[in-house]
Amino acid sequence: MTVPVRSLRFADAREAADLAAFLGRLLHYDRAAAVRLQAGGGALAVFGRPPSFEVLAVRTVRLSGVHDFDVTVSAGELLEALDTDGAEAPGTDGSDQAPGVSALPAPVTGPPWAGMLPPRGGWQERPGLPDPVDLRDRLTEAVAEFRARDAALPEERRTRAERDLIGRDIWSRTVGDTELPLRAVHAAQSLGFLRPAPDFPVALLTAGAWLRLRTPFGSIALRGAGSGGLGTLAVTVGTA
Repeated sequence: MTVPVRSLRFADAREAADLAAFLGRLLHYDRAAAVRLQAGGGALAVFGRPPSFEVLAVRTVRLSGVHDFDVTVSAGELLEALDTDGAEAPGTDGSDQAPGVSALPAPVTGPPWAGMLPPRGGWQERPGLPDPVDLRDRLTEAVAEFRARDAALPEERRTRAERDLIGRDIWSRTVGDTELPLRAVHAAQSLGFLRPAPDFPVALLTAGAWLRLRTPFGSIALRGAGSGGLGTLAVTVGTA
């Protein structure tokens, strides 16, 4: 089947650079990563799943123009196709074109998670989430604890399985008065979504069995404790 070539133009150069950084971080954890792209109106939602954290990461990018499609592609090929120079080139109508993608990569067979995204609506904000500074402090303490417990292991027990047990114990702990596991916060920081400023806005939202840690730079979504499996998230500018 022939797939139409889809070109994208971002609202500005910063959008392209932010998307490139997000894709690069995903590829750091999985060189064969795929991303699901959902475009609607003037925004593009990019979904990925870094395997180390067992969460869904969502980055929303503002587009120039209206688009409507849903496709899964290689994260690496999408990164290669991005124009992030910020140099505006004249369009065929004499206007300037913002950085973007001249043609999306060919679709790939989506991994299982790509068919089980969070719901579009019904999200409600929940109280009890610590502020970003406290969240980062919790992460620093958790990393220090992991290293100390790992170093204390006898040589014969210093295996991947033992380290995984320590990691599951630490990263499954919840933060504040919420059900959000610490691994979701770790994922947010590792993917560039969490910043240290005390007035940096973060929120915890829920919809059914789903939890969502939202920041201005992206969201981390996952199923709550006791629910199986990893539904679609709304493509809305400014609510990544």
